[in-house]
Amino acid sequence: MNLPWHIYVMAFVYFIAGLNHFRNPRLYLKIIPPSFPNPKLLNYVSGLAEIILGIALCIPELSSYAAWGVIALLIAVFPTHLYMYFDEKARMGLPKWVLLLRMPLQLVLIFWAYQYT
Repeated sequence: MNLPWHIYVMAFVYFIAGLNHFRNPRLYLKIIPPSFPNPKLLNYVSGLAEIILGIALCIPELSSYAAWGVIALLIAVFPTHLYMYFDEKARMGLPKWVLLLRMPLQLVLIFWAYQYT
């Protein structure tokens, strides 16, 4: 089974994003809601998940499962978008309208991943 070229684009995006969790953890620690336990662990787990899912998207036998994993991950990290929108310290200097636009973008990313399930 041949995979479409755009799944490799998605895989690359998640792989690089996952690596960034380890390269620049402070960026992610700022946006994890304080009500979540062990932010450091959550950062590393989500980064590792992105790396693994990025790789798995490129393996035809795993790509459908990986796409479901991407969908689950996007849903799991959605609270960070709400936290960034409502908490000024977590905004990283971004205007509220940009943060508001990021929320429906999650739906676009979910739809994109769903195309490979």
